[in-house]
Parts: sequence; structure tokens; C-alpha cells
Amino acid sequence: MSSAVARLVYYSGCVQGVGFRATTVHMARKHPVTGWVRNLPDGRVQVLAEGSAEAVDGFLAVVRAHWKQHIENERGEEQPPTGKLAGFEIIG
Repeated sequence: MSSAVARLVYYSGCVQGVGFRATTVHMARKHPVTGWVRNLPDGRVQVLAEGSAEAVDGFLAVVRAHWKQHIENERGEEQPPTGKLAGFEIIG
């Protein structure tokens, strides 16, 4: 997977207690990405998505569009892709 990318994204706003994690997992299954989603103690949600740049960008665009009323801030950072993730799940 030499063309793989990984992005770690932090979402803040009204993103916990609204079904963000379960909905994000459902959306991920419609895209060729692997990774996870979890709540953070400070009220943010963290998403790690790995796959081709096109797949990751498409998936994160769908997440952004679906939750736009809830997201106040989004901060992403590139990560080295591991190629070791299988599926997309809720962790933590």
C-alpha cells in the first residue's frame, strides 16, 4: 500500500452523545478505508482513517458534511499509514 495515507482528525463541538461514533463507523463501511473513532475525555471525537488519499478524503468529506451542524472545529494531521488496520471500529 505505497499510495496509502493516514489522517488523524479531531472534531470538537456537540460531537459526543449524538451518535457520532456509530454513524461514522456506518459511513466508513461505504468507503475503502480502515481505522477507528473514539470519544476523548475533553469532549472531542478523534478519527483515524487510512486508505488511498482519494478514499480518505472522500470519507472525511462525508463525515464533515453529515455532522456540519455539530462540528465547531476540525483539526487533522497526517500520520504514517501502518497498513495493519482491519475494518473500521469504535475504540476506547
